[in-house]
Amino acid sequence: MSNKEKVALAETTKDDYSLPAVLAALELPRSTWYYHQKYVKAYTEKYAHLRGPLEVIARENPAYGYRRTTRELKEVQRHKTNHKVVQRLHQEWGLPLIRSIKPPKPSGIRQVITAAGDRINLVAKAEKDEIESFEVAYTDFTELVYADGERKAHLIPIIDHASKMVLGWAVGDRAVTDLALRAWEYARETLIGYGVELHDFILHHDQDPVFTGYRWTAQLLLKDQVRVSYALNGARDNPEMESFNSRFKTENRSLLLDAQTLEELQLVVRERMGYHNEVRRHSTIGYQAPVEYIATQWQWS
Repeated sequence: MSNKEKVALAETTKDDYSLPAVLAALELPRSTWYYHQKYVKAYTEKYAHLRGPLEVIARENPAYGYRRTTRELKEVQRHKTNHKVVQRLHQEWGLPLIRSIKPPKPSGIRQVITAAGDRINLVAKAEKDEIESFEVAYTDFTELVYADGERKAHLIPIIDHASKMVLGWAVGDRAVTDLALRAWEYARETLIGYGVELHDFILHHDQDPVFTGYRWTAQLLLKDQVRVSYALNGARDNPEMESFNSRFKTENRSLLLDAQTLEELQLVVRERMGYHNEVRRHSTIGYQAPVEYIATQWQWS
């Protein structure tokens, strides 16, 4: 997310939360915030009357850069101004995006999601207390900071709803499909090891491009015949995953920061996932570890 996008987001949330908290959450320096408020905002407000004409030119003449736009603005729109002003306003208002980017055609799975509406969320109306082990799981990417805060990686865990077991996980440099499929392969082996019929299993996540992409849906829906569920409102429709990610990063913060390489980070995550599954007591399952809970609750076929 660019600084401009962060400033715009801060503008929409600062009335609901304190400004320092908003800036800290967005990792936006106060100096950047105040620069945009004092200088950038003042500049765009000064030329606010040009926004409409410039947007019209950008849409009607997508090949025009700021020099041709300046001439068009003067001769057709009857607004005389310096080309440097037009250039800066293009940048501040993102007008080159209007000129150069056409919305991509929605993918097949994206069209299905849109057509299905709220029916695509398979867990929204479920009685959460009645979900048994290995019936529903959640997943999402989360960012891990390591190497004394100098480097970042991405973790994708897959968490069982009832037992709180981490069924599978993967850590990598980028939040991409390959990483997600590694986590799913791990989870798949875990489920099969417990004798789970995959066609009865639901995996819930948001509508990240990875989870709406061909490779992910082809593997889960077509090959493994898993029932895939999509959140309609991002993190708000996946609170179990958000809770796990937040708790995992908070509890293991110092260990994650101590890891100096990606390989070391993976070792730390592996050890902590083992602790989570085999040792850590979870209040929602009677202060038992997930493997202990499964041993007492799961009915073997």
